[in-house]
Amino acid sequence: MSHYFSEHPDAPSHPHSYPVTLRGNVYQVTGDTGVFSGHRLDRGTEVLLRKVPAPGLPAGGIALDLGCGWGPITLALAAELPATAEVWAVDTNERARHLAAQNAAAAGFSPVVLDPDSALDRLGNRRISLIWSNPPVRIGKEALHKLLLTWFSRLSDDAEAYCVVQRNLGSDSLASWLTDQGYPTEKLASQKGFRVLRTVRG
Repeated sequence: MSHYFSEHPDAPSHPHSYPVTLRGNVYQVTGDTGVFSGHRLDRGTEVLLRKVPAPGLPAGGIALDLGCGWGPITLALAAELPATAEVWAVDTNERARHLAAQNAAAAGFSPVVLDPDSALDRLGNRRISLIWSNPPVRIGKEALHKLLLTWFSRLSDDAEAYCVVQRNLGSDSLASWLTDQGYPTEKLASQKGFRVLRTVRG
């Protein structure tokens, strides 16, 4: 049985189009089975997008949507960032990447949409200026820790990362663990049982 974090979901594809409002902008998007929250905006992402401050990036900076799913965070970043910035959408799930690219194109955006290995290869020695993420907590603690350390280690010195995690799925312990790893993390906001965490380079 595959999960939303599987590379090749085996659930039969059932695309579904619907409107969604993200930070005041309305989009007509397509979701699907086999993708995280494939037919609606999930509550965690809704809380994240309500609470994070407006993104600000230097010219040529990279903003990363880590675990992009069908692309709501990607859309929000692309709508608010200047043309001089790059928006990257990264997900293991090939169906999710297809939807994220499709939904972005329908909205007039052209983010970089890649699987994690390809994204790391393309990144090379460059640094990431901003991460917005609803990370895949259900992959397990060890895998989640590895995922976050992999990408947080690519942050520039003045970068920020914002993640949303359910309180009852370990948001507070994750914040403490990240801080212990040299990535100071604080609770930015709480709503509907979710914590929005802000992380910086130590």
